[in-house]
Amino acid sequence: MIKGFGGIFWRTKNLEVVKNWYSKVLKIEIDNWNGTVIKPQSGNETIFSFFTENDSSFPTEQQVMLNFQVHDLNETIQHLEQIGVPLAKNIEVSEFGKFVWIEDPEGRLIELWEK
Repeated sequence: MIKGFGGIFWRTKNLEVVKNWYSKVLKIEIDNWNGTVIKPQSGNETIFSFFTENDSSFPTEQQVMLNFQVHDLNETIQHLEQIGVPLAKNIEVSEFGKFVWIEDPEGRLIELWEK
């Protein structure tokens, strides 16, 4: 029945600051309607998963974790360093790939993943 995600939507306290941060830091081109369309690429996948309230995979006070798949995590980290965005969690390597966390301007942790 489900063919894919139609979008991710959330409220923000400071729309312009958050739009500018996602544009500069993650190079997401935000359009005039305050969003963008990210088209899937071959080999890309979206994971939808539930976690218990006390699971330590991400902070328990954060209800949702955004995870963006990147082409090259080392290149992404270099970009983050150049623009002064610190890692909230250093590289973690597992059988699922490589991961780091950063924080957006409102304190939401975001996971960057190289498969």
